[in-house]
Amino acid sequence: MERESFLGKFKRFLLGKARNPKEAGIFHKLSLTALLAWVGFGLDGISSSCYGPPEAFLGLGGHYYLSFFLAIMIVITVLVISASYMQIIDLFPSGGGGYLVASKLLSPEIGMVSGCALIVDYILTITVSVTAGVEAVFSFLPAEWVQYKVATCVIILILLMILNLRGVKESILPLVPIFMVFLLTHVSAILYAFITHAGQFPTIFHQSTFDFGQSAAQIGTLGVVFLLLHAYSVGSGTYTGIEAVSNGIPLLREPRVENGKKTTIYMALSLSFMAGGLIMSYLFYQVVPQEGKTLNAVLMGQIAQGWPGGNWFVFFAILSEAFILLVAAQTGFLGGPRVIANMALDRWIPYRYALLSDRLVTQNGVLVMGVGAILILLAAKGSVSFLLVLYSINVFLTFTLSQLGMIKHWWTIRKSEKNYLQKLFINGIGFILTSFILVTVIVVKFFEGGWLTLMITGSLAILAALVKRQYNSTGKLLKRLDNLAQVVLQENAAQKVKTQKEPAQKPPKASPGDKTAFILVNGFYGVSLHTLFSVIRTFPNYFKNFVFIQIGLIDAGAFKGTSDIDNLGKSIQTDLAKYVDYMEQNGFYAESQHSFGTDVVDEVEKLTKELVQRFPNSILFTGQLIFQKESWFGRFLHNYAAFAIQKRLYYLGLPVLILPIRVQSASSSQNPKGKASHDGEAENALFIS
Repeated sequence: MERESFLGKFKRFLLGKARNPKEAGIFHKLSLTALLAWVGFGLDGISSSCYGPPEAFLGLGGHYYLSFFLAIMIVITVLVISASYMQIIDLFPSGGGGYLVASKLLSPEIGMVSGCALIVDYILTITVSVTAGVEAVFSFLPAEWVQYKVATCVIILILLMILNLRGVKESILPLVPIFMVFLLTHVSAILYAFITHAGQFPTIFHQSTFDFGQSAAQIGTLGVVFLLLHAYSVGSGTYTGIEAVSNGIPLLREPRVENGKKTTIYMALSLSFMAGGLIMSYLFYQVVPQEGKTLNAVLMGQIAQGWPGGNWFVFFAILSEAFILLVAAQTGFLGGPRVIANMALDRWIPYRYALLSDRLVTQNGVLVMGVGAILILLAAKGSVSFLLVLYSINVFLTFTLSQLGMIKHWWTIRKSEKNYLQKLFINGIGFILTSFILVTVIVVKFFEGGWLTLMITGSLAILAALVKRQYNSTGKLLKRLDNLAQVVLQENAAQKVKTQKEPAQKPPKASPGDKTAFILVNGFYGVSLHTLFSVIRTFPNYFKNFVFIQIGLIDAGAFKGTSDIDNLGKSIQTDLAKYVDYMEQNGFYAESQHSFGTDVVDEVEKLTKELVQRFPNSILFTGQLIFQKESWFGRFLHNYAAFAIQKRLYYLGLPVLILPIRVQSASSSQNPKGKASHDGEAENALFIS
């Protein structure tokens, strides 16, 4: 048995043992119930009640009785956006965040912009949450300790990264007690405020309408409307996080759509109760800002005044706010890597960001979110006020594009959808609300620093476009070689027709002692066929046995359910059968082996070790794309697993031969006479014309 290295042991201690994606019931073990998803995805929304409602209430500029109307507006907005995202969950049962909705219903390019906006927003969610939480905790500590605030934020971000690298469920379970304490303290405080002021509702309603009329006399009806809309928009942070559930559907337990809707309902009810309840409670107790205290701290102090142990209640309520802000970063760590993985599957982002670690999490995405949050934190020097300026612009860009996409969808299928008007109305109202908030937030925050968020998002979109262009360029070059697969299939079909007229011949038998070629393939495509024909041409009549090896790479796209893994297996077996059939038709012994995993190198090593026991005189062949003009950008985008496999198997004493597949542009693949090379000529010359 091989001894694990010290680094390997440390990794296992930190992140836990590797998980087997082929294990029965693995999806059930890793998936989230609706309640756990409510905690994981709802943290961002629930925590926003610590800063969204206070900002909105203070945005009224002293006209506090208008908060009655403001509370109604906020509750309606939460419910409308939530209802619209429930329709998105129905339409995209395998996951439909802002990126996928805009990509499929508007255009891939608009979807890419939406995805970039979401990535930046999730990074800011993490940064704002941790920084605000740490600042709240430090308010309980001696003033001289403030110098350690930024360092503490960095340490917490690293710990959150480690938790998420261990697994989704493992990262959420420790947060449940914090979530419950926050809910219990704040729900009980709001209920107490409503119960004790129940008899004052007629008076409050009368005073609110009177204040509206009085304010209208002072600043005009239009002025009052603008005041309300301003307060409504500056409290826009309240609505962040609602989108996360539709994006994270693949993380939920079956039935996913039903659990996704349940989670959205839990989030909508808890957030609307918390946000609307807090604003009304501020009004009940006529809360005014106090130096050194948050508005919620002032409210809790007034509610618990005269209670036995009231000071302890206030302490735990405010401390739970600090910690709920701290762990609200979890929403960013859940949603962000999912968006990155989806964009990587569509090649807007390097494909490696769609790969899973041996803990079956999108490791690279988690690292991007964590490192990005640390960089922004250091650039902002831990300033919560500056970070809040950057925050919430992008989420409303995504909201707006998602609603627009749904409007287009319902209108397109209006003739076949009976209830299209009702669904169109919900998404239409959602579009009006979110687009209004988007425009207002951009105008209000642009010169305060909001331009920086837009610049970062735009830069990321440009980078994504360059990545896509590179992948498309390579794809066009490789597509020419894929014609080879059609030629092979046609030849095979013709050979079968010919042999049907002749006496049936038994397939060649294996000769374990003879020379054997292990050929690593990736589907029945030109690149893998190029490798096969190169072996036959370079070593004529040398190999008697051919074993085709294919690894089913389980990435974020394949790891969504048992059916996805099964479909991947069937696809691999179909491709491998074509290779075996072709070689048998040409008089060679052939068989195939396949496996699944998150690491191609590990899986190839396991299969090769087993095969060498049967075929000791063997060589493993694999192809590698070689570009005429190679850059660091191209090297980063394309797969160089062949060299890693060679290094690993060399260490084990197994021979590996990498056959080059030279990729040239059409302009450089002209023959000396000025005519473009044909596919067959390119095959013989070992490059793609």
